[in-house]
Amino acid sequence: MLRAPEARDRPVFIELLASPEVHAYLGGPRPSGELERELPAVPEAWPGSLVVELDGTMIGHILLRKLEHRRPAAVGRADLGYLFLPRAWGRGYAAEACAAALAWFDAALPGEPVVLFTQSANAGSMRLAAKLGFTEVERFHAWDAEQWLGLRPPVAPSP
Repeated sequence: MLRAPEARDRPVFIELLASPEVHAYLGGPRPSGELERELPAVPEAWPGSLVVELDGTMIGHILLRKLEHRRPAAVGRADLGYLFLPRAWGRGYAAEACAAALAWFDAALPGEPVVLFTQSANAGSMRLAAKLGFTEVERFHAWDAEQWLGLRPPVAPSP
């Protein structure tokens, strides 16, 4: 199930952001104490921020937002991001949840393309990007690693 973030999700957000496994390709984890001090009561409470819930418990977070990118292919486009707890990996939850979030996005903003950034070394993320219909636009070096930028073409609006 996808839903808006709630106060009860705060401990899971801290777990996600402090996890060395989750942040292996995202610049490294943040210290738990720092997160405890800095995260608001309801983390990531803004449009396009979706909690992934399984059996009443948060297992992941999906972000669909427009960011100011320096990469020309991404300027003005929505960016898909996601984080899942390691115990939820390899079960298809990320693919299912991201596909549902993209379907919601397509209904809300038909005709809008979506981009996805990941490190090219992140094999799991690369497989998921392909499964979701993203194709490579470019590779570039940033944050001491090769980065991959994929584009999902816009879904044509229904007549």
